[in-house]
Amino acid sequence: MNLLLASASPRRRALLAELGWTFDVCPADVDETPRGGETPEALVGRLARDKALHVGRRFPDRWVVAADTVVAVGDAILGKPADREEGLAMLRLLQGRAHRVLTGVALAVPGEETPRGAVECTEVRFRPLDEASLRAYAESGEGDDKAGSYAIQGKGALLVEGIAGCYFNVVGLPLTRLSALLGEAGWPLASQWGGAKDA
Repeated sequence: MNLLLASASPRRRALLAELGWTFDVCPADVDETPRGGETPEALVGRLARDKALHVGRRFPDRWVVAADTVVAVGDAILGKPADREEGLAMLRLLQGRAHRVLTGVALAVPGEETPRGAVECTEVRFRPLDEASLRAYAESGEGDDKAGSYAIQGKGALLVEGIAGCYFNVVGLPLTRLSALLGEAGWPLASQWGGAKDA
């Protein structure tokens, strides 16, 4: 298997590395602006496919994995905050309530015109938080480059009361969903245990 990760996310790189898979990284440069009336589910699905296509066209012999993650409250989309004040505003919106974390994941396979794709949804509930706690977390900088302005795998774990669904999706890459896409494309789970180099 000749995997190429179309993402600059250190979280996604770490997740794949923990599986023992070998892969290269080539971030995709695509416009991530939502289209008018586009739902969060449609947005992440489209962006993941666009990223897989963008990199797949440059490296047609590679299996390209791409993803896009947003936090959604209703149909309101929370991407990466522009600054810490926007991040703080996101945390205020999320505290004491449930939200959805949506990740589109796509796989471009050599010889296939259209990337395979899926959207994973995990419900996350934040504990009720006071202003001082929210501001202290925002000022920590941990959420600066993360959808919804928090990281569940870091200090942000203390914000979370509970989740329903895939934890790895909240980190940024739904591993079971990706594994299923790879299996459908010809790299079965039994071979995935051995790592990408053995496929």
